[in-house]
Amino acid sequence: MDFGVPASELAVLVGALLAGGMLTGFLVGLLGVGGGGIMVPVLYEVFSAIGVDPSVRMHLAVGTALGVMVPTSFRSFMAHRGRGGTDMALIGRLFVPILIGVAIGSVIAKISPPDTLKWFWVVFGGLIALRMLFGRESWRLGEEVPQSWWVEVYAVGVGIVSTLMSIGGGAFIIMMMTLYGRSIQQAVGTSSGFGPMIALPGVIGFMWAGWGEPGLPPGSIGFVSLIGAAAMIPASVLVAPLGARLAHGISRRSLELAFGFFIGTVVVRFLFSIFFQ
Repeated sequence: MDFGVPASELAVLVGALLAGGMLTGFLVGLLGVGGGGIMVPVLYEVFSAIGVDPSVRMHLAVGTALGVMVPTSFRSFMAHRGRGGTDMALIGRLFVPILIGVAIGSVIAKISPPDTLKWFWVVFGGLIALRMLFGRESWRLGEEVPQSWWVEVYAVGVGIVSTLMSIGGGAFIIMMMTLYGRSIQQAVGTSSGFGPMIALPGVIGFMWAGWGEPGLPPGSIGFVSLIGAAAMIPASVLVAPLGARLAHGISRRSLELAFGFFIGTVVVRFLFSIFFQ
């Protein structure tokens, strides 16, 4: 396929993405979390290093991470469902609100400047970091997820934020379910079901949102780098077991603290880029 750029430039792009994919896989394996929260900052730094235009850099990082999430989140969901660890009734209840949120998030991505996506990461990434660093399993709001329509409103918000951050919504769904007395195992299994319904329409939305935008690197469709997704999927899958092996024997609380500090560092990085670049 001819991308209209020198082979040397294409090789640098692929090499940088492969390295970013390996780093992502290692951190995912080490911290035991979904890759979206790690892929976006890694991709952002890769696209910065190869000189992608700042006006599309953040959008491209989020859209490409959503592309990587499509196969990985579906695989995760099928594995959890096969073990009976998902609440399919809750997934069915929140299916439409989540899709509405994804659609709204895609429209926001199309009309927003790069700093808007960074602010979403700063605010909601900061909340995730605080939850990881200071949260307690004993926190409860009730013994069962309520039937109130506020749960559906919350799901719309999860769809919006997850699309604009390129995360599977797991952190927010797990937080809700555990606050209402569900086990962490069921919360993790159920949250995996929201990954595909966010990733697939989300990646289509980012392709649409970035269609015809100038400054995109070769091999991109809208705000999705096909080269980036193709390089990161196998690289991250290959290296993830190394991180998981290192994580063996480390307490869950230690891993939560590690992930909280990682996300906190990303938040500071994006704040710096907002105010000083």
